[in-house]
This record gives sequence, structure tokens and C-alpha cells, in this order.
Amino acid sequence: MSSSLRISADIGGTFTDIAFLRNDGVLITRKILSTPDDFAGAVVTGILELLNEINEPPESFTEVLHGCTVATNAIVENKGAKTALITTKGFRDVLEMRRIRMPTLYDPLYIKPEPLIPRERRYEIEERLDSKGKILTKINKQNLKNIINNLKFDKVESIAVTLIHSYANDTHERIIGDIVSEELPQCFVTLSVDILPEIREYERTSTTAINAYVGPPVKSYVNSLINNLKKSGFTSNLLMMQSSGGMIDAETVVKNPAQIVECGPAAGVIGSAYLGSLTNINNLITLDMGGTTAKASLIENGNLMTTDEYEVGGGINLSSKLIKGGGYALKTPVIDISEVGAGGGSIVWIDKVGQLKVGPKSAGASPGPVCYKNGGINPTLTDANVVLGYLNPNSIAGGTVPIDYEAAYDSLKTNIAVPLNQNVIELAYGIHLIANSTMMRAVKAVSTYRGRDPREFTIIAFGGCGGIHVVELARSLQISRALIPLSAGVFSALGLLVSDIESTLSRSYFQSFVHVSTDEINNYYEDLENNIYKNLGSSPDLISINRFADMRYEGQAFELTVPVPNNKLTQLNISHLPELFESEHESTYGHRYPGDKNVQIVNLRSTGKLKTKHKRRIDVNKMREYNKNKLMNKKERISYFGKNYGQISTPVINRWDLSKKLKSGPIIVEEYENTIVVPPDSNAGLDDFGNIIIEI
Repeated sequence: MSSSLRISADIGGTFTDIAFLRNDGVLITRKILSTPDDFAGAVVTGILELLNEINEPPESFTEVLHGCTVATNAIVENKGAKTALITTKGFRDVLEMRRIRMPTLYDPLYIKPEPLIPRERRYEIEERLDSKGKILTKINKQNLKNIINNLKFDKVESIAVTLIHSYANDTHERIIGDIVSEELPQCFVTLSVDILPEIREYERTSTTAINAYVGPPVKSYVNSLINNLKKSGFTSNLLMMQSSGGMIDAETVVKNPAQIVECGPAAGVIGSAYLGSLTNINNLITLDMGGTTAKASLIENGNLMTTDEYEVGGGINLSSKLIKGGGYALKTPVIDISEVGAGGGSIVWIDKVGQLKVGPKSAGASPGPVCYKNGGINPTLTDANVVLGYLNPNSIAGGTVPIDYEAAYDSLKTNIAVPLNQNVIELAYGIHLIANSTMMRAVKAVSTYRGRDPREFTIIAFGGCGGIHVVELARSLQISRALIPLSAGVFSALGLLVSDIESTLSRSYFQSFVHVSTDEINNYYEDLENNIYKNLGSSPDLISINRFADMRYEGQAFELTVPVPNNKLTQLNISHLPELFESEHESTYGHRYPGDKNVQIVNLRSTGKLKTKHKRRIDVNKMREYNKNKLMNKKERISYFGKNYGQISTPVINRWDLSKKLKSGPIIVEEYENTIVVPPDSNAGLDDFGNIIIEI
């Protein structure tokens, strides 16, 4: 029995994935349907099923690693806490006014999302600071008392506090926070100075509101999961993935739940970066396609693309300099991931003008696609892939999820093909292509819209549906190579196992570069890093620090983030920062202004990383041996690849039937966790790490 075992669980909209990497390098996985009524149920059930196979008791595990969608779901489904806002007099409508931006041009009927906190629960308090933090008006205590009485009467569950210029002086917010917490001890209280002590009133208020809105449901979920794990015999620590790509303890997540809004997709990107470092493939576009959504991110020269300009809700979660206003601003460190409503469970429908649509609504885990025979009545993308012959017509996930081909065919025929007067097979292929087109938006959002050429990257596909769609999507983007990793269907759970514990903190520092004080910056970075050491609970010599600065040209409205030297700063070793900024500006926007415009620093930030001690590698030979008894009998099935090829008898093989010598498509690779489709005019082989490489 090992004393350092780790197990991971990642919740998706349709499936919950479990992964455990044995000491000998064998990866063991489980894939079970998520339980939307109580997501913790599927997590614990899946973990216990896997433990039963490996014959390890729960108490032998030191860490349970977790990624979930609880915070995201609370926002998307409007199921967060009953939340109130306390703000400076005159700033009640910041959440309503936003940034006067729209995600779609030329749409006079566009309606922006309703604020997470309605106007009747937004309270103004008499107090005021100037931009330097000087107190102009002290807190009106009677005003605060009246607000608290209203909050009690309204029975709010959560309270956000955001005061103008509090990033320069936190005194007033601290006073209000202490009084409110004492008078309303049952409420979840969030102060902007704890969440985002930076300039920009809307972004700071919105991020604080999001944290308050998702706080109670996240706290309830985390406590439920911890209790269920304890009842099952676990004594281990629960660590959760942050949106920034690092793990953090569950107790910190409960205090600052906004940091896990995009934690599920982050794990897959971390896993991709780790795999890229092993295979020396440094430029990757990640495609994570599950049952509900498709997510894309970019890894350049081995480095993750990160941002703190993010929007959640509104149909697409993304960071974009060009597209804003569709969701709620979340200004907290996140891996730059674009997300669209295109997954296996995406519902196929016909709009009012007779156009065929796929998503964004999803059948989810319950009732799921029609072919699951779990009560679903609306045809989905998965049903189309079954009809096309891409998915097993009898069962998936190692036989644990039965598939009914006839139900899928009849549903597409009755609901879509007959009304549109279309052939069912050709219609199913059209649905497949429409889903690819939707996913292309996500890929372009992190590549083309960032000034990067996708043709210079390898696309890595994972998630239950990624391998089915990746080749045709890559072909459309003129990407010549795709990579499907081992256990691609549960790859985000694997990403959790190779993630490090991490903490990121920031503070406002608004100064033109010509007036920068290195002593002042050194002091600010030192303060940030001392707090990071406390957050991570470890000695500084075990923690690696990376510093960054948000910079812009004087007069610009938004910033770009550039790295800063980690040692003590001098005027000499920061003199290259403007050049780094201008280079990133040119990559992002296509131009720069060398010497013509002053460069400003707006924010300082530090990230501390505590390296995982027990990070193991998958042993490909052991995996081949482990899977030899699970290999399926070779067979073929009829699959449709468009009008140019029609229906073709296609070999259905296992990953281990491939070798370094490329096989020509069409081929379908069927595994426990996922399916990979290699269409005609493509070749597939296996590399030294067990990855399927597809040349397109």
C-alpha cells in the first residue's frame, strides 16, 4: 500500500470522470453519468467503484483532486444565492450600466443579461475615498444600520461590498464587512478588497457580485462532498482546481469561489501542457468536447495563455478584446479558454425560419440523448453520430451506457428530417458539420482573434466527443496534425493528477513607466508574495514565484500582461518591460507605437506554485499489457463520410492496434472512455507515449 496515493474526479455536464495513476504507471479510469440533483453523489460513487477494482482502502489516499462546474452552473442556470450589494452612494447602477458593449453588432433587439443582483437589493451608503485612498466622507453608521435592517427583512443569503477606490484604501470596506458579518452571521460576505483590489469599478463590482452569488451553492456543495467522502472512509485532503490552472485547498475555495468558475476546462489544458512538454510539441490548440460544451485554449512555446478579462454566461464563455457584453465580467486569473454550447448532448432543432440548429441547449446527463433510452425525446448531436456510424450502435463507456440506434434514427427522422424534407443520413452529416462550425468559433477566439495562425499548431482533442469531430474541424482550419492522448475521454481528470498547488494575488499600481519607483514595486511584490506563502502554507524555498505586470499605452482602456523578473528589481532589469509589452501588443493587435506613446503599468500580480511531489508518468508498455484483456474483437461497421465518399465499411479497432507506421482512414478507434474517427484522406499512428497522431 502506498502512502502517497492521489485520485481525481472531474464533473462534466453529462459524465463524471475518475482517474487514478498507479505507482507502476498504469492509469485506471471510470466514467459514469453525472447526477445533477447532487453532483457529489456521482463523484463518490465513481471513486468507490474504482477503489473496488484496485483493492485500495479509502484511508490510503492522501489527496482527492477535484474539478467541477458547480459555480458555472449557478450562473448559467440563475440558481445562485439571493444576493445584495452595498456600494458607495451614486454607484448603485454600475452592474446595470456595465461597459456599454454588445457582443453582436447590428442587432437592435439584443437584450443584455439581467444583473445577478437586482436593483432593489443594491444599497447605497454614504462614504467616499479619493483615487489615492484619502477619506473624503466617513461612513454614515446610521445609514449602514438602516441597510442592515433592510437586509434582515429581505432575508438575503449573501452580501457583496464594493466601495469606490477601496483598492487604494481598504479601511471602509473592512469596517462594513466586520459590522455586517456580526449582524448577519448566517450570510456569506464578500469584500472587493479580498477578491479584486484593482481599478475599474464595473469589473471589480461584477467579480465581487459573482463571488457572492456563487458562494453559498459552492460552500454547500463542497461541504456535502467532504462529508460524503468522510462517510466513505476518506481522511485525505480535498484539493480543487482553480480557473487559473492550479490546485488549492477546499477551505480557500469556500472563501473565494469565483476562482473555480472555469476550473473544469482548466484541468484539461494543464494536462495538455504537461503532455506537450513530454512530447516536445510546444504549440498546441486544445479541444475539449464533452456532453454539453466544447472548450478551446492555446499553448504557445509550452506556455499557457492566461487572462483576467473574462465573461461568464450569455451563451459563450470567453475572453476577447473584440467581443464583450454578452456575459458577466469576471476579472480574476483564468486560463484563456473559449467555450461554446456544442457537445454530444446538444439538442438539434429547427428555428422559426426553418434553419437547422445544433445547441446551445443540451439534454445533459438527464434525460440525455434519445439513444440513451433514459427519457430523452429531443434529438442530439450524439444521436446524429450514432446514425452516421461513428459511435457504437449498441453501447458506449465499456458497455455501461446502452445505445439504441433505432431510437436515434427515428427521432432524427420524425423531428428534423421529415419537416425539412431531408434524407436522414445526409441530415445527420449536416448536423455533424454544423457542430464543427460552432466549435470553430471557440478555436478562432483563442487563436485567430489573438493574432495567432492555427496552421502553426497541433490540435489536441479530448473529452468524450473530441475524437469524433477533431479531424474535420482541423481540416476546416487547415491544421495538418491532430493528437488524441491516452484516456482522452477522461483527460481533464488526468490533468488534475499532474497539476500543482497554486495561488495568484494582485494589486493596483497605476503609474507611467517613466515615473516607476523600483523600491515601491519591490515592496508591493514582496507583500504579495508573503501572502502567497501564507495561502500555500509552505516554506518559500519550496514555492516558485512568477511575477507579471498589466501594461498599456497611455490613453488605452485595457491592458496586456507581461512577465516581470522574479529577482529584486532595478531600473536596469525592468527597462525591457516596455519592449515586451509592445511585442505582445503587436502579436495581439497587429501594430505597435515604439517610442511614440508612453507605457503605463496598471496592476502588479504574482503567482506562487508549490510543485507536486508525487507526479507520476504513464507507462505505455504497462498500459498496453493492462488493456490486452480488454481488447475488443476486430469488426467493421458502415459509416457515412459525406457525399464525396458516401457510406463505407469502416474498420473498428483499438488504440493498441495502431503502430508508428501510419494506417490510412477511414478507421474508427473505439475505447472505454471515447471514440476517435479517422476519415478518408487521413492517416493515424501511435507515438512513443501512446498518443494517436492523425496526419490530415
